[in-house]
Amino acid sequence: MNTPSTNFQTAADVFDTWRDDVLTGTPPEFYPVGTGELSRIEIGPKLVTLIGGAPGAGKTAFTMQCVVDALRLNDSLRALVCNIEMPASVLLDRQLARLSGIDARDIRYRKLAAAHADRIDQAMNTLEHIADRLCFVRPPFDLANVAASADAFDANLIVLDYIQRIPPPGQHNDRRGSVDATMNYLRQFADAGVAVVVVAAVSRQKDRSGRSTYDALSLASFRESSELEFGADDAYILSPDGKKAGIVHLRHLKARHTEPHDIELQFHGARQSFMPTADGEEWQPAGNGKLQTALAQCWDATEPAADDAKGGEQW
Repeated sequence: MNTPSTNFQTAADVFDTWRDDVLTGTPPEFYPVGTGELSRIEIGPKLVTLIGGAPGAGKTAFTMQCVVDALRLNDSLRALVCNIEMPASVLLDRQLARLSGIDARDIRYRKLAAAHADRIDQAMNTLEHIADRLCFVRPPFDLANVAASADAFDANLIVLDYIQRIPPPGQHNDRRGSVDATMNYLRQFADAGVAVVVVAAVSRQKDRSGRSTYDALSLASFRESSELEFGADDAYILSPDGKKAGIVHLRHLKARHTEPHDIELQFHGARQSFMPTADGEEWQPAGNGKLQTALAQCWDATEPAADDAKGGEQW
C-alpha cells in the first residue's frame, strides 16, 4: 500500500521569519479612497474587495467615486475598469457632476451655462490629471480580455462591474459555476499583487411575511455564488435607509484582516456623490497627513460657488 505524500511545516519552521517581519517588516500597502470614515476601506495589492447592493443602491456610483479619488491620492496608481452597462463617457459624466457640484442632468443633457464655467474647468482639470492612469475595457467583456488589457495597461487596480456578467475562460455548466470560476481567477490576480474590486448583484430575501425584499441583505444575498463571500477579503453591501431619505448604509459584512466597520453615507443622487455623515456636511481631513491634506485641497478647489448654489439642490 502506497503511503500518501505529505506537505506541512511547523510553527518553529516559520517562527524566525515571522518574528522578523512583525518587528521590522513593511506594513501592507493600501490605496486610500478618501479621508475620515472612507479611509477605513481597505483596497490594495493582494486584496479582493466585494461591493454589492440592490438595483439602484448606487454600487457603480460609489465604486467609481472610490476609484477616481484613489487615483487622485495615489500618483503611481493605474486603474482598469470593466463596466458592461455604461460606456466611459457616461461614467466620466457622473464624476464630472460629483467633482463640479453641478446637477448630473445638466451635464447629461449638456445644459451648461456661463455660471458653470469655472467649476466645470476645475473638475475637468482634476479628471484630466488622472486620465492617463484610468482605462476602460472595451468588448468583449470577458475575463480573458480583462486580464490581457490589465497587463497591457500595467494596471495595479482592476474593477469588475459587475461579476455575474463577466464570463471566465472555458465552458461552465451554469452561471453559478461561471461565477465560481471567475472568482477563483480574481483571487489569483490578487495573489499576483493586483488590487481587485468586484461589484456584484444580490438576490431578494424573504421577510417574516414570506415576501421577497431587498431589506436585511446578508453575505448569503450575493447572487449565484457562495464563492464570492469566501473569496473576498472584505465584503460590503450598500443598503439605503428605509426611514431617512438620502442615507445609505455601507454595511461591512466580512473583514478577513480587521474588525468590520459599517459606514453611514449621505448620497446626493443629483450629483452622484457619497459622503460619510460622521465626517460632517463638508469634506474635511481627519488629520493633517500628506494624503489627507492633498485630498482636502483637491476638494476645496471643486466646491460649488456660492452664487451657483443658491436656489439649487442642497448637499
